[in-house]
Amino acid sequence: MTAAATRRTIATICRRLRTAHGPVEWPEQWPVLDELIATVLSQNTSDANSGPAFEELRRRFPDWDQVRRAPVDRIAAAIRQAGLANRKAPRIKEILQRIHRERGELSLEFLHDWAASEALDYLTSFPGVGPKTAACVLLFACRKPVLPVDTHVHRVAKRIGLIGPRTDANRAHVALAEMVPDDRVLEFHIQLIRHGRTVCVARRPQCPDCPLLDLCREGRRLLAVGKLRVTE
Repeated sequence: MTAAATRRTIATICRRLRTAHGPVEWPEQWPVLDELIATVLSQNTSDANSGPAFEELRRRFPDWDQVRRAPVDRIAAAIRQAGLANRKAPRIKEILQRIHRERGELSLEFLHDWAASEALDYLTSFPGVGPKTAACVLLFACRKPVLPVDTHVHRVAKRIGLIGPRTDANRAHVALAEMVPDDRVLEFHIQLIRHGRTVCVARRPQCPDCPLLDLCREGRRLLAVGKLRVTE
């Protein structure tokens, strides 16, 4: 598929999912450091767990310097609801200690002025911060067109055929970043998450109800072998 054809496909995907799931709006813009810590807490858990954990962390420690100075076990106790607290707490403390050591203050607002590639390299140098976490921070806090590829985006993109069936998450970040235009990054990210949670679910995807069926490599395969029937 040519680059132009891929852009047209991306535009069609966004348009159809907008019709199916509603429009996408920017969420509230947080300070960059707040977004980073919140996204670390969201790893391997749901928003229903990570959100309250972040709120409890801020309730117990009114500023990030108090978190930086706190014992790891107190941080872990505050974020217990997010899961994997004994792994996330030392990561959060180490992130804060390193920022303070290198910058003399606890702020990442300078990343607004950095190029996206430079900011990605910087964020992924922190413990426990991979491409998805870094991309979320840059997209939502810095409003940079960096596409986060979470489990839903990864799964839906593979099934549709935008990326190969054996493309892992790290390679998916690179491949999808090259094909999704900057002005569609937010919508593509959010709509594929919505679609992955409601229709293109991990087990028993609802293919007959999918507005992308005719575009989908996996859906066409199932139709061809007679494993999928679509009623008019």
